[in-house]
Amino acid sequence: MLAYITWDVSPIIAQLGPLTLRWYGVLFALGFVLGSFILTHIYRTERVSAQWVDIITLYMIIGTVVGARLGHVFFYDWAAYKQHPWEILKIWHGGLASHGATIGILLALWLFSRRHKFDYLWVLDRIVIVVAVGGACIRLGNLMNSEIVGRATNVPWAFIFPRDAEHTTVPRHPTQIYESLFCVFLLVLLYWLWNKYKERTPRGLLFGLFVVLLFTFRFLVEFLKENQVDFENNLQFNMGQLLSIPLILLGVYVLLRAGKWPNNPYGYAVRDLSEEEANKAAVKTR
Repeated sequence: MLAYITWDVSPIIAQLGPLTLRWYGVLFALGFVLGSFILTHIYRTERVSAQWVDIITLYMIIGTVVGARLGHVFFYDWAAYKQHPWEILKIWHGGLASHGATIGILLALWLFSRRHKFDYLWVLDRIVIVVAVGGACIRLGNLMNSEIVGRATNVPWAFIFPRDAEHTTVPRHPTQIYESLFCVFLLVLLYWLWNKYKERTPRGLLFGLFVVLLFTFRFLVEFLKENQVDFENNLQFNMGQLLSIPLILLGVYVLLRAGKWPNNPYGYAVRDLSEEEANKAAVKTR
């Protein structure tokens, strides 16, 4: 059995003149690229034009980046940023929060749904499959950055992160891998459920299930992580856990109501492809 694994991988792929190509950025972008292929297949199967994928992806990118950045600023480090507010714009210095990204995505997709006449929960039920892909990629990006490390442990798969100046030499839980693998599990589960029901997916089922499972797991895995900021040391639960609780409650409510809206049990979308066109497009996508 292994005593531990030394993770001493450089977060930089290549230096291209003044530009630095980093694993985190590549994996962040990869989540959107892979997600767009999956969403295109889903939309075409349900007779929704793939042109909407490009539009909704733009909303997703803006919602994710802005939400994640502001989430980090206000949830984790407002005391520092309020003294130097211009630092908020320097996103290349790092500092993104997944709970902030969640809020940003929810708001961005509400705007998309309202503007383009899509049912909000219909959109969310399909987009969570894509979000699971992105979550898996981003947590691998955290691993490549040797950040968001776990607590000390003696499990045989523990990692040592010599590039993390605050947590060197001690074997730790690779919580980034735990979360990435859980997102892969969510991807498989949610896609299987969508493939089972397709356009008759109970409205809110996939979104409610995703939120409950993801943030329950997030709440639990935080017990294996080092706190991100010092003020969390004085809390019974850390910030990640506190922010997960209302999202879990929201997911439970939506899940209990899934498919029970009598006038709209499955949601609705702009179905602008004929059945024949959708079948041909789905085959082409596969």
